[in-house]
Amino acid sequence: MSVDIVLTVNGTRRTIPIPDPRITLLDLLREGLHLTGAKKGCDRGQCGACTVLVDGRRINACLALAISLDGAEVLTIEGLAEGDRLHPVQAAFIAHDGFQCGFCTPGQIMSAVGLIREAQAGQDPERIREAMSGNLCRCGAYAGITEAVLEAQAAMSPQPADMSPQPADQSQGEAA
Repeated sequence: MSVDIVLTVNGTRRTIPIPDPRITLLDLLREGLHLTGAKKGCDRGQCGACTVLVDGRRINACLALAISLDGAEVLTIEGLAEGDRLHPVQAAFIAHDGFQCGFCTPGQIMSAVGLIREAQAGQDPERIREAMSGNLCRCGAYAGITEAVLEAQAAMSPQPADMSPQPADQSQGEAA
């Protein structure tokens, strides 16, 4: 028995047949929609390689039943860049060598994007490491990942308005 669900995946609304109510979002993305960026690492929610954003929040796609997400908006690594222009987090990962073998990189990047959008990153590297602790890197690229998150957050933050003092208006005459 197949059930249809509606998901907006990377900005495109889709009606998707679910052949088995036990299929996870990860399996639906990889096998049903051929979006293979999210990786199947541990398949138990322990490594973070399958991290995607659902309704703007970070989740382990291997733990979420696809059928339970009917109507949700899903953002995967494939939907992050705009054409040939990389997302600031992707560019920062490259600039800071935030990857080695690359297996965990899509999950790391999606987790970083979620972390920044949630305004949880802050400027403290230890806080970032703690908030990203659900994403494991067997190669140990953590220093580059942390630097990339800090740089991307700075690039994505709205710049404060110029608060420098303005010269006094001289047109109204000066008192002698």
